[in-house]
Amino acid sequence: MKAFENFRGKVAPLDRANVDTDAIIPKQFLKSIRRTGFGESLFYDWRYLPDGKPDPKFVLNQDPYRNATVLVARNNFGCGSSREHAVWAVCQYGIRVVIAPWVDDGDHRVPAFADIFRNNSVKNGLLTIELSSREVDEIFKAIANEAGLEASIHLQDQTVTLHARPQDLKFHFEIDSAIKERFLRGLDDIGITLEHEPSIRAFEKSRQTWSCL
Repeated sequence: MKAFENFRGKVAPLDRANVDTDAIIPKQFLKSIRRTGFGESLFYDWRYLPDGKPDPKFVLNQDPYRNATVLVARNNFGCGSSREHAVWAVCQYGIRVVIAPWVDDGDHRVPAFADIFRNNSVKNGLLTIELSSREVDEIFKAIANEAGLEASIHLQDQTVTLHARPQDLKFHFEIDSAIKERFLRGLDDIGITLEHEPSIRAFEKSRQTWSCL
Protein backbone atom coordinates (compact mmCIF):
# COMPACT_ATOMS: atom_id res chain seq x y z
CA MET A 1 0.00 0.00 0.00
CA LYS A 2 1.41 3.38 -1.03
CA ALA A 3 1.62 6.25 1.42
CA PHE A 4 -1.14 8.78 0.95
CA GLU A 5 0.24 12.01 -0.46
CA ASN A 6 -1.53 15.35 -0.67
CA PHE A 7 -3.01 15.85 -4.11
CA ARG A 8 -5.33 17.93 -6.24
CA GLY A 9 -7.85 16.35 -8.58
CA LYS A 10 -11.22 16.65 -10.27
CA VAL A 11 -14.38 16.05 -8.26
CA ALA A 12 -17.27 14.00 -9.67
CA PRO A 13 -20.75 14.29 -8.12
CA LEU A 14 -22.80 11.14 -7.58
CA ASP A 15 -25.98 12.56 -6.10
CA ARG A 16 -27.35 9.28 -4.72
CA ALA A 17 -27.78 7.86 -1.24
CA ASN A 18 -27.52 4.19 -0.26
CA VAL A 19 -25.20 3.26 -3.15
CA ASP A 20 -24.75 -0.45 -2.48
CA THR A 21 -21.84 -2.66 -3.39
CA ASP A 22 -23.78 -4.43 -6.15
CA ALA A 23 -24.18 -1.05 -7.85
CA ILE A 24 -20.49 -0.34 -7.33
CA ILE A 25 -19.40 -3.69 -8.81
CA PRO A 26 -22.18 -6.07 -9.95
CA LYS A 27 -22.06 -9.70 -8.87
CA GLN A 28 -21.15 -11.12 -12.31
CA PHE A 29 -17.71 -9.55 -12.01
CA LEU A 30 -16.87 -11.34 -8.77
CA LYS A 31 -15.91 -14.56 -10.53
CA SER A 32 -12.38 -13.42 -11.26
CA ILE A 33 -9.68 -14.98 -9.07
CA ARG A 34 -7.45 -11.97 -9.70
CA ARG A 35 -7.47 -8.67 -7.80
CA THR A 36 -7.06 -6.52 -10.89
CA GLY A 37 -9.19 -5.35 -13.80
CA PHE A 38 -12.23 -4.18 -11.85
CA GLY A 39 -11.98 -0.47 -12.70
CA GLU A 40 -13.65 -0.91 -16.09
CA SER A 41 -16.69 -2.43 -14.37
CA LEU A 42 -17.17 0.26 -11.72
CA PHE A 43 -20.87 1.27 -11.63
CA TYR A 44 -21.32 -1.03 -14.62
CA ASP A 45 -25.13 -0.96 -14.78
CA TRP A 46 -25.09 2.84 -14.61
CA ARG A 47 -22.07 3.52 -16.83
CA TYR A 48 -23.08 1.32 -19.76
CA LEU A 49 -26.12 0.88 -21.96
CA PRO A 50 -27.51 -2.62 -22.71
CA ASP A 51 -25.41 -2.74 -25.90
CA GLY A 52 -22.23 -2.14 -23.89
CA LYS A 53 -21.68 1.43 -25.01
CA PRO A 54 -21.07 4.17 -22.39
CA ASP A 55 -24.24 5.86 -21.22
CA PRO A 56 -23.75 9.60 -21.88
CA LYS A 57 -26.18 10.43 -19.06
CA PHE A 58 -23.97 8.93 -16.35
CA VAL A 59 -21.73 11.42 -14.62
CA LEU A 60 -18.42 9.58 -15.07
CA ASN A 61 -19.02 9.43 -18.83
CA GLN A 62 -19.36 13.20 -19.11
CA ASP A 63 -16.41 15.36 -20.12
CA PRO A 64 -16.14 17.54 -17.00
CA TYR A 65 -15.88 14.47 -14.78
CA ARG A 66 -13.81 12.00 -16.76
CA ASN A 67 -10.74 10.85 -14.87
CA ALA A 68 -12.06 12.24 -11.58
CA THR A 69 -10.03 11.25 -8.54
CA VAL A 70 -12.50 12.50 -5.91
CA LEU A 71 -16.07 11.22 -5.72
CA VAL A 72 -18.74 12.97 -3.65
CA ALA A 73 -21.92 11.03 -2.87
CA ARG A 74 -24.73 10.91 -0.33
CA ASN A 75 -25.02 8.94 2.91
CA ASN A 76 -24.65 5.19 3.47
CA PHE A 77 -22.25 4.72 0.57
CA GLY A 78 -21.05 1.13 0.19
CA CYS A 79 -23.97 -0.59 1.92
CA GLY A 80 -25.01 -4.11 0.92
CA SER A 81 -22.77 -7.15 0.69
CA SER A 82 -19.27 -7.21 2.12
CA ARG A 83 -17.45 -7.72 -1.21
CA GLU A 84 -13.99 -6.17 -1.10
CA HIS A 85 -14.17 -5.99 -4.88
CA ALA A 86 -16.22 -2.80 -4.48
CA VAL A 87 -13.24 -0.97 -3.03
CA TRP A 88 -10.91 -2.51 -5.60
CA ALA A 89 -13.16 -1.22 -8.40
CA VAL A 90 -13.23 2.31 -7.00
CA CYS A 91 -9.46 2.39 -6.53
CA GLN A 92 -8.65 0.80 -9.88
CA TYR A 93 -10.86 3.31 -11.69
CA GLY A 94 -8.56 5.98 -10.28
CA ILE A 95 -10.63 7.42 -7.44
CA ARG A 96 -8.52 8.10 -4.37
CA VAL A 97 -11.07 9.76 -2.10
CA VAL A 98 -14.82 9.34 -1.54
CA ILE A 99 -16.68 12.07 0.35
CA ALA A 100 -20.12 11.48 1.85
CA PRO A 101 -22.26 12.95 4.64
CA TRP A 102 -23.65 11.57 7.85
CA VAL A 103 -27.38 12.21 8.33
CA ASP A 104 -29.32 12.67 11.54
CA ASP A 105 -32.83 11.37 10.87
CA GLY A 106 -34.09 12.22 14.34
CA ASP A 107 -33.93 8.73 15.83
CA HIS A 108 -30.35 7.86 15.01
CA ARG A 109 -27.37 8.97 12.97
CA VAL A 110 -27.02 7.38 9.53
CA PRO A 111 -23.29 7.09 8.73
CA ALA A 112 -21.67 8.37 5.59
CA PHE A 113 -20.25 4.91 4.80
CA ALA A 114 -21.26 1.36 5.58
CA ASP A 115 -18.89 -0.11 8.19
CA ILE A 116 -17.55 -3.00 6.11
CA PHE A 117 -16.95 -0.79 3.08
CA ARG A 118 -15.12 1.73 5.25
CA ASN A 119 -12.96 -1.01 6.80
CA ASN A 120 -12.15 -2.47 3.38
CA SER A 121 -11.23 1.03 2.20
CA VAL A 122 -8.70 1.39 5.02
CA LYS A 123 -7.08 -1.90 4.03
CA ASN A 124 -6.78 -0.84 0.39
CA GLY A 125 -5.72 2.80 0.65
CA LEU A 126 -9.05 4.42 -0.31
CA LEU A 127 -9.61 7.48 1.87
CA THR A 128 -13.23 7.91 2.96
CA ILE A 129 -14.09 11.37 4.26
CA GLU A 130 -17.22 12.01 6.31
CA LEU A 131 -18.64 15.54 6.37
CA SER A 132 -21.95 16.97 7.55
CA SER A 133 -24.97 17.06 5.23
CA ARG A 134 -24.71 20.86 5.08
CA GLU A 135 -21.10 20.71 3.95
CA VAL A 136 -21.78 18.08 1.29
CA ASP A 137 -24.74 20.15 0.09
CA GLU A 138 -22.31 23.06 -0.34
CA ILE A 139 -20.05 20.88 -2.45
CA PHE A 140 -22.88 19.69 -4.69
CA LYS A 141 -24.11 23.26 -5.09
CA ALA A 142 -20.63 24.50 -6.04
CA ILE A 143 -20.24 21.73 -8.62
CA ALA A 144 -23.66 22.53 -10.09
CA ASN A 145 -22.58 26.16 -10.50
CA GLU A 146 -19.17 25.33 -11.90
CA ALA A 147 -18.68 21.92 -13.50
CA GLY A 148 -15.22 20.40 -13.47
CA LEU A 149 -14.14 21.74 -10.09
CA GLU A 150 -10.99 20.43 -8.49
CA ALA A 151 -10.29 19.73 -4.84
CA SER A 152 -7.11 19.48 -2.80
CA ILE A 153 -6.90 16.84 -0.11
CA HIS A 154 -4.46 17.44 2.76
CA LEU A 155 -4.50 14.45 5.08
CA GLN A 156 -2.01 15.78 7.63
CA ASP A 157 -4.19 18.87 8.20
CA GLN A 158 -7.39 16.85 7.64
CA THR A 159 -8.79 19.34 5.13
CA VAL A 160 -10.63 19.26 1.83
CA THR A 161 -10.34 22.45 -0.22
CA LEU A 162 -12.75 22.88 -3.11
CA HIS A 163 -11.29 25.30 -5.64
CA ALA A 164 -14.45 27.19 -6.48
CA ARG A 165 -15.11 30.76 -7.53
CA PRO A 166 -15.10 33.46 -6.27
CA GLN A 167 -13.24 31.78 -3.40
CA ASP A 168 -12.17 28.34 -2.21
CA LEU A 169 -14.39 26.31 0.09
CA LYS A 170 -12.48 24.58 2.88
CA PHE A 171 -13.76 21.76 5.06
CA HIS A 172 -12.18 20.01 8.03
CA PHE A 173 -12.79 16.29 8.52
CA GLU A 174 -12.25 13.93 11.43
CA ILE A 175 -10.32 10.69 11.10
CA ASP A 176 -9.18 8.06 13.58
CA SER A 177 -5.55 8.75 14.48
CA ALA A 178 -4.49 5.13 13.88
CA ILE A 179 -6.09 5.10 10.43
CA LYS A 180 -4.51 8.44 9.60
CA GLU A 181 -1.10 7.05 10.56
CA ARG A 182 -1.64 4.00 8.35
CA PHE A 183 -2.42 6.18 5.34
CA LEU A 184 0.43 8.60 5.91
CA ARG A 185 2.93 5.76 6.24
CA GLY A 186 1.38 3.49 3.62
CA LEU A 187 0.84 0.55 5.95
CA ASP A 188 -1.70 -2.19 5.35
CA ASP A 189 -2.27 -5.06 7.81
CA ILE A 190 0.77 -6.96 6.51
CA GLY A 191 2.95 -3.87 6.72
CA ILE A 192 1.91 -3.27 10.32
CA THR A 193 2.69 -6.90 11.17
CA LEU A 194 6.11 -6.75 9.51
CA GLU A 195 7.06 -3.78 11.69
CA HIS A 196 7.16 -6.32 14.54
CA GLU A 197 9.19 -8.85 12.57
CA PRO A 198 12.20 -8.85 14.95
CA SER A 199 9.93 -9.60 17.92
CA ILE A 200 8.09 -12.28 15.96
CA ARG A 201 11.36 -13.97 14.99
CA ALA A 202 12.62 -13.83 18.58
CA PHE A 203 9.40 -15.38 19.82
CA GLU A 204 9.56 -18.16 17.23
CA LYS A 205 13.15 -18.96 18.22
CA SER A 206 12.21 -19.15 21.89
CA ARG A 207 9.55 -21.77 21.29
CA GLN A 208 10.23 -25.44 21.75
CA THR A 209 10.43 -27.32 18.47
CA TRP A 210 8.59 -30.58 17.92
CA SER A 211 9.37 -33.36 15.49
CA CYS A 212 7.00 -35.88 13.98
CA LEU A 213 8.00 -39.54 14.27
